[in-house]
Amino acid sequence: MARAKYTDKSGEMLQGTLDMLVLRTLVTGDAHGHTIAKVIERTSEDVLEVEQGSLYPALHRLEDRGWVSSYWGASENNRKAKFYRLTAAGRKQLVAETSRWRQMARAIGLVMGEGLADQAKTPSAQRQNEAAE
Repeated sequence: MARAKYTDKSGEMLQGTLDMLVLRTLVTGDAHGHTIAKVIERTSEDVLEVEQGSLYPALHRLEDRGWVSSYWGASENNRKAKFYRLTAAGRKQLVAETSRWRQMARAIGLVMGEGLADQAKTPSAQRQNEAAE
């Protein structure tokens, strides 16, 4: 299966999606960049691959906006690492972004014909399907 990579040039994902995924990942607790990337990859069943060249600018952007804070600590293997924490403002932003994402995903699904299975059971929809064939 193809993997969507978060790179500036690919344009494969809607703008802001990586920010939303990072905020969502931090809901479960503080994490450093490598862990954030791995959680997103694992949770997406390895469909999404988060590259460092996209992740760290996103983390800095989120920190600049006050949606995450950071501090230095020791990683699992006792190396110095920068950890990120979701702020109250970040939680509020995540709620707003999640709502927008769901609205967008629903709209795209409608355009792509998803959700039509339930409608296809109605007599008028069956006539439309027959006319289209």
